[in-house]
Amino acid sequence: MRIILAPMEGVVDHLMRDMLTRIGGFDLCVTEFIRVVDQCYPNKVFYRMCPELRNGGVTPSGTPVKVQLLGQSPEWLAENAVKAVELGSHGVDLNFGCPAKTVNKNKGGAVLLKEPETLYTIVKAVRDAVPNSHPVTAKMRLGFEDKTLAIENASALASGGADELAIHARTKVEGYKPPAHWHWIQTIKQHVSVPIVANGEVWGKEDADACLLASGCQDLMIGRGALAMPNLAQVIKHGDAPMAWKHVADMLVSYSGYELYGDKGKYYPNRIKQWFGYLKRQYTQAESVFQHIRTLHDPDAIVRILQNV
Repeated sequence: MRIILAPMEGVVDHLMRDMLTRIGGFDLCVTEFIRVVDQCYPNKVFYRMCPELRNGGVTPSGTPVKVQLLGQSPEWLAENAVKAVELGSHGVDLNFGCPAKTVNKNKGGAVLLKEPETLYTIVKAVRDAVPNSHPVTAKMRLGFEDKTLAIENASALASGGADELAIHARTKVEGYKPPAHWHWIQTIKQHVSVPIVANGEVWGKEDADACLLASGCQDLMIGRGALAMPNLAQVIKHGDAPMAWKHVADMLVSYSGYELYGDKGKYYPNRIKQWFGYLKRQYTQAESVFQHIRTLHDPDAIVRILQNV
């Protein structure tokens, strides 16, 4: 089994990738998307989104990282994909699953699931441009408003040359509301020959087992679940016990030690509060701590509270 750390816009940045992969259990990370419109970006854009490119394309603990691109222009996506792999990305991933209204309004992400032909054209352009030694993968949902094009969309991506698909088992309209329809992935698998990675609503070992069984997949992509339980990948793979709350609190403190969140400070409070939104699902202690920090904006004050948990 492979477990892939999902791309989560505004949440799983290189700092979070570093922390989670140090715990172990992840075989690959996918970055937050780079929005491609009408240009090939300079190197600095890729380095800003994926600093791991300066380290051979791996996190400090050695987990490979793949750059994700989002857009509608086959030509520009292809050019940026070539740039990504030249800089050291372990392949390139294409985003056809983002449900954000702003992204969809500008014809990016999940809205393209209304147009199977466009999916095919984009993937083919990228696959033709990127050397065969580098995988081209795609992430999709089951559809935009409904699931009527689920099989056609997956087939279009596979026919275009995608080496692997990650499928979030909900439509755009369904967002993140339970349940995830894992059995739909099984249905799609019967119509495409490329490997599929199952994604959606995996919060623990039992969810992972149920997802693999219902989807017929061997591999998982997890995102929110890993934020709620930082060692979830190890829990799933090796049966480890969920990380103790004290160790989670220590992680929250260490998060402040990174340059971006320590010296500059302004991002740390919001990111920590955002993280608590997920932790509250798994740890009863998180709610009471959150009530103490929710109105605070001083990073040092938040760290002092966390140090005394």
